[in-house]
Order: sequence, then structure tokens, then C-alpha cells
Amino acid sequence: MPIRRLPPELINQIAAGEVVERPASVVKELLENSLDAGARRIDIEIEQGGIRLIRIRDDGAGIPRDELLAALSSHSTSKIAAIEDLQAIASLGFRGEALPSIASVSRLLLSSRTAAADSGWRIAGDGAERVREPEPVPHPLGTTVEVRDLFYNTPARRKFLRSERTEFSHLDDVVRRLAVSHFDVAFSLAHNGRPLLRLPVAGERMAQEQRIAELAGGEFIAQALHLDQQVAGLHLWGWIGLPTAARAQADRQYFFVNGRMVRDRLIAHAVRQAYADVLFHGRHPAFVLFLELDPKLVDVNAHPAKHEVRFREGRLVHDCLFRTLHEVLARTRAGRHDVAAERDDAERMGEAATAGAMPTVTADSRSGVSVPVRTWRGGSAQRPLELGAREDMAVYARLFTAAEPEQPAPPSVAEPAGDAVPPLGFALAQLHGVYILAQNAEGLVLVDMHAAHERVTYERLKAARAGDGIRRQPLLVPLTMALSGREAAVVEEAGAALSALGFELALLGPRSAALRQVPVLLADADLDALVREVLADLAEHGSSRRVEERVHESLATMACHGSVRANRKLTLAEMNALLRAMEATERSGQCNHGRPTWVQLGMAELDRLFLRGR
Repeated sequence: MPIRRLPPELINQIAAGEVVERPASVVKELLENSLDAGARRIDIEIEQGGIRLIRIRDDGAGIPRDELLAALSSHSTSKIAAIEDLQAIASLGFRGEALPSIASVSRLLLSSRTAAADSGWRIAGDGAERVREPEPVPHPLGTTVEVRDLFYNTPARRKFLRSERTEFSHLDDVVRRLAVSHFDVAFSLAHNGRPLLRLPVAGERMAQEQRIAELAGGEFIAQALHLDQQVAGLHLWGWIGLPTAARAQADRQYFFVNGRMVRDRLIAHAVRQAYADVLFHGRHPAFVLFLELDPKLVDVNAHPAKHEVRFREGRLVHDCLFRTLHEVLARTRAGRHDVAAERDDAERMGEAATAGAMPTVTADSRSGVSVPVRTWRGGSAQRPLELGAREDMAVYARLFTAAEPEQPAPPSVAEPAGDAVPPLGFALAQLHGVYILAQNAEGLVLVDMHAAHERVTYERLKAARAGDGIRRQPLLVPLTMALSGREAAVVEEAGAALSALGFELALLGPRSAALRQVPVLLADADLDALVREVLADLAEHGSSRRVEERVHESLATMACHGSVRANRKLTLAEMNALLRAMEATERSGQCNHGRPTWVQLGMAELDRLFLRGR
């Protein structure tokens, strides 16, 4: 078959294969055009899941009459003019093929009026090679795009569409995601004449959270922490779900870069690492996060559908995301069921590049335990957690060393007068040697004593290890490793990073190296596999947490064996000491394996169990 130029209508239909997958993709492209035009209100009307009709009306800048024909021409756009513009794309759309591609597989009407025009103008496209001249039409300021009979002229494509309900579900999800990424725009959505969404402009945080509840569900926002961090030219803000709100699937993970929703491996990796210490295996965190940065630092042209981006400073973005989320999650404490208070803590952390240390109280010299002091809200006042702290911490210190208490237990902590009740309350009893029952201001608290003690011990070991740094051990016989060209390049370029992780790795040739020193805690690990994993991380992300993760695994095992076991009888003083330690320990709401360490049963829940008040 001879080489020949394809006719324009066929070119557009081939382009439509990339841009127009289903009604939802049409809505995405048209909404992005409206947002780029500066719209502050967008109304969406849908019929039959978008297959019969998609009508989108906005109050944006509009399109002048003499540009309407160009708007339906391939590769015509108002958003870039020179090759330099591709290096700093600030708009959502920029390629200029969406409208002509949509027009090639539907019956399209484009109506618009600018502020300088006396009337609006309309142009039609129906898949034909020629487009009729614009005609005058009454129209308010802005643009209306009407797409009818999608894929009417490509029946093979139409056969692949799903049911009306399924197609509308995809379309509805697109609208909600774009609405969440643009709080300054009002949205409405109707399907088959029935109004479904009415979202006013959400300027305040409460209104933003109400809009997020439309996307991710009210249960997400009720168990989410707010954060706001600016560092090194990056602005990261949004909401992350508590570990206890993790889900079986990664279906509530929304990340926006300069208003564009993306799925990115680097982002997913950073989030996964931040939650690594608090998630039960197989669970996925929920989050709605926004990253704002200079458009020159991100390439949005890395995927035909613009779902993926490429960061020019990937390591900076990865580290910013990991450290921010890691620190926010670290500030959660058992007993802090008041999510609003947690949000305030997270925001205060985010407002400072480095948070100051919390004040501490030190027990007597026999215990050697120093723990953070925190506050709780009781009545109208905030009281420091100081009543009985010295006694509690001394008792708690003995939990680390005593297999069984051989001496009379010290007297239990007296309950303070008034409203000064700590978050986890005061112990009442022990159930089957496994659970601690305590009473706080809200009702009943149940604590898994082994899981709770395991987390407290683990965090104590991590803190001690952090103070000592990574201790190294030379290998009696160096391990010779055969490397790929990429691995050898990483060894040569990232020697300082490897040394900081506790490895001494020297090249012997272009494809081999000798491992001479390793971290002490990992001397018995599979060193060949571990080093290769570290080199892969350094090549991909510029950094690696493999060593820290493996060290933490060792510390977690030590913490598990060093924690109180089931069926060990504790005194009230020991139980109260563990409750106080939980309140002072980072991430103490989950054990080292991600399981919850405590649950709260409020008086209203207890009343419901016993049908009180009915």
C-alpha cells in the first residue's frame, strides 16, 4: 500500500482514540477548558450517562468569533505559543486536540461570548471535514459546549461503552475530583433532569471539608488530619486519613499537582513509606493532598492523557512529602480521639519548618525514663499531664525489666479532683490478662496491653538508636558483588549516601564491588539482596530507607519480645503507668504491625447497647 496523507476526519478520529475514551473523558477535557478560561461557575447537564447529551456551561472569558473556527481545528490552542512554553505549563489543557477530537465523534455545538462582544456566536461540528461558519446567537458571558450522540459515527467504539449507570458513575467521579481541586469555582451537576450536585465556592476550610466529603465521604474527613507545609519552594497541604481509617483498597487517594490530578509512582512511594510504621499489612491510607510548585519544575506532558507527571527535582518532592506526612502521623497519640485537636497540631507543625521539642518531665533517677508531657482538654481549661507522673513513670520503667512483680506494688495513682481526667482515663481492671479497662471523661476505654506496650517499647528503642546513630561492623571477609552497569554507576556517584546508611562499598572494576562494612543490626541479613535494593532506591529516588526499615524491623522484634505478655497480671499502678506512657508516645494508637492499641466506647454507645432511654 502506498504512503499517503490521511484525510483530516480520519486524523481527528485517531486522535479521539487517545482523548475520548468514554463520556467521562469528554467531560474532563471540557471542564479543564472551562477552568483554564477562568470560570467561576460551571454547570453540567447530562443525559443517558453522557452518551446522548453532555452540556457544559461556564462564565469564563469566552472565545471571540474569529477564533471559533480555530477552536475546532487540530493542534490549535491559546495556551502555548512557543517551545519554551512547554517547559512551564500552568494550564490544565494545552495540546489543542480535545475539541476537534470530540467533534469528530459526536454532534457538537460550541457557543460563546466575550466581554467585548455584543452577542454570542455559535459553531457546529459533526465529524465532517468542513465546519460551517459561526452564526450569531444570544448567549451570556462565557462558553457552552453541547455534545450529542457520542460515537454516533463510530459504532464499533460505541459498542464498548458500558451501561448508562456505569458511564455516569465514571463521569460523576471526574466532576467531583475536579471540584475538589478547584475550591474557588462553583459546580452543579444534573443527570436526566435531576440535580445531583450543587457545590458553592468553598473559600473557608469548613466549606472545603464539606466539598471533600462529597468526594471521599464524610467518614474520611471525620478521621483526617489537616496539614499545611511550605518548604524549599514547595507548598504541600491537604488532608491525610488516620491509620485507623485505612482501607482495603487504594480507592481514596487523591493527589493534585498545581490543580491537576495525577497518579505518580514517586508520590505513591513517599506516602507508602510515611505510613509504613502504622498501617496493618494489606491496608491503604486515604488522603486528599495538594502540591503547588513552580510549573518549570514539573513536566505535565509525560502521558497522553496527562495522568502522570515528571518532577525535575524528584528527590526534593519525595523527601518533602515523606517527611511532612511522617511528622504529622508521628504526632498522633492514643487518647486523641478529638481529630480537630490533631488537625490543629498538624497545622502548627506544618507552619514551622522544624517543630520544637515538646516539654518533658523526667522520673526519678532510679527509672531513668524521660517522656514528653502533653495536655488534654478537660472542661474549659487545659491541664498538663503531671499528676502522679513521677510515680507512673517509675512503675512503667519496671515493666521493661520485671518478668513478674515480686514486691508490693506502689499505691495507685489518685484520681484528680474536678475535670482533670487524662485522655485514656484511669484503669479499672484487667480482662483475661489481655485488655485493660479504663474510665475516661467520655466513657469506657479498652486497651490491648501487649500491643500498646509493644509500640511504646518500639518508639523508645528507635529514639535510643537515633541518638547513637548507625553503628557499623566490618566484615571479616569482604563480600564481592557482581553489579550491573547501572548499579556500578550508583556506587560511584552515591558513595556518601551509602556511607551514611552504614555501608562501605568500593568498586573493584567496572562491574564488581567489595562490601567491607555493614550496619551492626543487619550483619546477619541477606546483604547481597539488601544492598541491591538500596542501590535500586538510590537510582530511582535519590535516597533509600531500606536500611532504616530493616533496622526498624529488628527493633520491632526486640520490642515484641520485650513487652508484657498476655496473661500477665498488672497492678492498677502498672496499668495507669502504661496508659500515661501511651498518651506520651508517638503513633501509640497502633502497634508495630498497624493494629489498633485502644478503642473508645462512649456513654451514648453503651446506652445503645443496653437500650437505655428507649
